Amino acid sequence: MVVVMQEGATEKQIQAVIDKLMKIGFDVHRSTGVVQTVLGGVGAKADFDTREVELLDGVQEVHRIIAPYKLASRHFRPEGSIIHVGKGVEVGGKQVVMMAGPCSVESREQIETIAAIVAQQGVRIMRGGAFKPRTSPYTFQGLGPKGLELMREAADRHNLLIVSEVMDHTQIPLMLEYVDILQVGTRNMQNFNLLRELGKTNKPVLLKRGISATIEEWLLSAEYIMSGGNYNVILCERGIRTFENATRNTLDVSAIPVIHKLSHLPVIADPSQATGRRDQVLPMARAAVAAGADGLLLEVHHDPENALSDGPQQLYPEQFITLMSELRMIAPAVGRTF
Repeated sequence: MVVVMQEGATEKQIQAVIDKLMKIGFDVHRSTGVVQTVLGGVGAKADFDTREVELLDGVQEVHRIIAPYKLASRHFRPEGSIIHVGKGVEVGGKQVVMMAGPCSVESREQIETIAAIVAQQGVRIMRGGAFKPRTSPYTFQGLGPKGLELMREAADRHNLLIVSEVMDHTQIPLMLEYVDILQVGTRNMQNFNLLRELGKTNKPVLLKRGISATIEEWLLSAEYIMSGGNYNVILCERGIRTFENATRNTLDVSAIPVIHKLSHLPVIADPSQATGRRDQVLPMARAAVAAGADGLLLEVHHDPENALSDGPQQLYPEQFITLMSELRMIAPAVGRTF
């Protein structure tokens, strides 16, 4: 259930509503906007009488939420969420936010070179994997803690923020020391123990869609994080598995406007993981921005032929520079800045 308080409702009135909801059996989550306060009630029985809340002082309206996700619903925060990452970077606002870097951290020279390339193009957030979940146990699994150190050093030299994948709840304390956004990969979208632990932090979480997940399942995974108190969730469409084999996965561009309708959470796209081919990354990146994506997650490498992971999907620097120029023209056409 969502309770919208009247403009100018007093703190006493708000607290009285919270107390009433808790008495009914709800867990209450508060969202304070510029003008109004919205209270999200999670749990309790479905057949309660909404008039018990509607008639309280300061209440403007009460909505039953039929969708199984409550906190991730657009009703909870109709104006949309803006996730503050740091250094003035906001995801979900008017600006299309770029996150770019290598698939994985390989060496000090490699990450320093790529950090300089993406920073020169105006990128504010660098991506890079220190822990790499790979299908084969014999392929490169990442540098681990050393990779986090190298990435943090390179990011600080170029005034960049960092997004990197956390694979297990035991890694969270280590990751919090180095990264600005904790990424949950497709394999872990339904790792509910990990999601619950991330809900106890206040660090932004980039939640990738599972390879076979529906949009509802994806939003329910976000709900796990938010129900723990961490509302700083960024959704990432990274392609789903279909019968098509011309690309690694099928980038569901239509999910972007659907998410904007169903949820207040910002949504970005990862065309690198979706397509698996650098020649297809470029048009899909353009399409995602045109469809309303709040940002892009791109893989860039200065020497992709010799990359230790996923070389074929990582852009050459010159391709990345060209794409950035194209996106600067596309974003204003759909009412965004870049």
